[in-house]
Amino acid sequence: MTRPLVAGNGNILVTFGPNLSMRDFYYPYVGQWNHIMGYRNRMGFWVEGKFSWLNEPAWQKHPGYMEDSLIALTPARHEGLEIELESRDGVHYHDNIYLKRLKVKNCAARKREIRVFFTQDFSIDETEVGDTALYDPQTHTIYHYKKNRYFMVNGLCGQNRFDMFATGIKRFAGAEGTWRDAEDGDLTGNPIAQGSVDSTIGFKLCLAAGEEKEIFYWIAAGHNLQEVRQLNSQVLQNGPENLLYRIDAYWRHWLARVPADFADLPPRVAEIYRRSLLIIRTHVDHHGAIIAAADSDIMQTNRDHYCYLWPRDGALVARALIRAGYGHMVKEFFAFCANVLTDGGYLLHKYNPDGTVGSSWHPWLKGRQLPIQEDETALVLLALWEYYQYYQDLEFAHDYYRSLVRPMADFMSGYIDDQLNLPLESYDLWEERWGIFTFTAAAVYGSLTVAAAFADLFCEFGRANGYRARAEQIKTGVEEHFYSHKLGRFVRGLISESKDVDLRRSNEQGELVEREDWNLRRDDTLESSTMGVFLFGLLPAGDPRVKATVRAIEQGLWIKTGIGGLARYKNDYYFRRSDDIERIPGNPWIISTLWLARWYIAVAGAVDELKPALALIHWAAVYALDTGVMPEQVHPETGEPLSVAPLTWSHGSFVIAVVEYLEKYRELTGDVCAVIDNPVNRQVY
Repeated sequence: MTRPLVAGNGNILVTFGPNLSMRDFYYPYVGQWNHIMGYRNRMGFWVEGKFSWLNEPAWQKHPGYMEDSLIALTPARHEGLEIELESRDGVHYHDNIYLKRLKVKNCAARKREIRVFFTQDFSIDETEVGDTALYDPQTHTIYHYKKNRYFMVNGLCGQNRFDMFATGIKRFAGAEGTWRDAEDGDLTGNPIAQGSVDSTIGFKLCLAAGEEKEIFYWIAAGHNLQEVRQLNSQVLQNGPENLLYRIDAYWRHWLARVPADFADLPPRVAEIYRRSLLIIRTHVDHHGAIIAAADSDIMQTNRDHYCYLWPRDGALVARALIRAGYGHMVKEFFAFCANVLTDGGYLLHKYNPDGTVGSSWHPWLKGRQLPIQEDETALVLLALWEYYQYYQDLEFAHDYYRSLVRPMADFMSGYIDDQLNLPLESYDLWEERWGIFTFTAAAVYGSLTVAAAFADLFCEFGRANGYRARAEQIKTGVEEHFYSHKLGRFVRGLISESKDVDLRRSNEQGELVEREDWNLRRDDTLESSTMGVFLFGLLPAGDPRVKATVRAIEQGLWIKTGIGGLARYKNDYYFRRSDDIERIPGNPWIISTLWLARWYIAVAGAVDELKPALALIHWAAVYALDTGVMPEQVHPETGEPLSVAPLTWSHGSFVIAVVEYLEKYRELTGDVCAVIDNPVNRQVY
């Protein structure tokens, strides 16, 4: 369940599996729609009557990228067929064109004909119904279309176009697809197919012993035939190799903002930092959505996916981009959030990249319950303040003061239990339980604090004072209800439970609050997200209560195997791989491990005190894939990636941890290293 290679441009996002098959092709939004649906666009090779698909285990493959680029660079070799390959893949940074350069080398000691096949298994708009695939004699191309989606396929070997083609029916009425037709080394030339269809094109290469030749292959995506024909002409006129060169150069220039000096961080960390920025870029849609992940394999276990904008993930990734100097990328994110904000001033669970409401498991019930994670609303406001701090763009801030800041802050300042001095119930950041949580309360505190700063900026001093008063009220509630003197640490929060639960048992387990339709019981679970009390400025990182909490988290949630890393919370069930809870309280997550790193950075008073943070950051880099892709979780026994990969939030967490490390290193050493100059001293949270 990984995608070691991704490429995109804000309209197209293409992913490849470990076997180098194209598994996802999203267009015209990043994350919406997936026109491959986790099936495969793949390559096959026929040599002297033998055939092999590149995804078969006989191939030795080493997925990778060109340095500091979004051009994938992958060598492969098949000992039995005696051929070597080198594939370079990329998506044009501006135009909606995917390109491949494939070098094919004959490693045999004799002249041979090698036939190369490319398959196209599109299910346009995520359904196989009503597609058409046909040969276009005017352009000598194959294209697939349905309604306003067109995908034109072409290729070159020297000055020659593809030698063979076929269109046909797939996965219906006993037909497997034209890919099966390719396995005898020939294609039928069927010019059109309608319904559930696929297509294949083929090249015949005559190679002397040791000779190699190049094939260029591309897919142009558009809204009509004229558009994809124009893009196809553009490739032919400019030359596909020139376009790949420009793509590579573009991304190298794009990384120019990255510091040259990474202090004492290992080279692998610097490499993953740059790769993280590039991978995040592929997951940012031009219309503002920052999707969580594009790995569609998760649908095999969940019948849903991560191709949504969660305002939580989006806001945290946006903050990382801002801190890294790429704030220009997130301006549309705030426009997106302003457009989808409810009349009540809160954001819903998640959204599709086109701005429609995404699927959810948060119910609407009676009373004041809202199907939201309140932290998602709060985190967007925190990200907006981060943007203003960095760019000092007063006009931009004013544009969103009325459309985002005030409605969000008014909602949060009203959605409070005045008896508890805490936000009212919502879902936790892990989307698993309903109640009032330390992380959420800390995020709301930070958000109301920056809302007050925005109000001061525009001379609405009464409003600013109101927001500050509410923030201080929440701080009081957190200290009173969420810090356990008995345990000596902060607890997860108050969770809802049925009125039918025995009150005596509830009282034995912790503080009880009775509601009309449910009770709230204090949940003492050891939880990594309680580090939010310092992450959002509710308390200083050096506060004794924070220190004790983090020490308890590190001791109780660290994975006690040779893998290491920090679990989200004790007895985490998600993708669980062990029931030995004392040794393995949950799978290690990149996110939680890097929260711990950020605490060590925050409390460091000398360079030597940064060593634990460096080790944790390096841990995250070590358990990235060889390509630099970071998963959501890591297997606690083997170190293999678990759940989706790449996860944008993991990459964003890595970026912000590295930025904070370099800032602190500079502060402690006085070195003027090439770190992005963030106005951290102006932070108010």
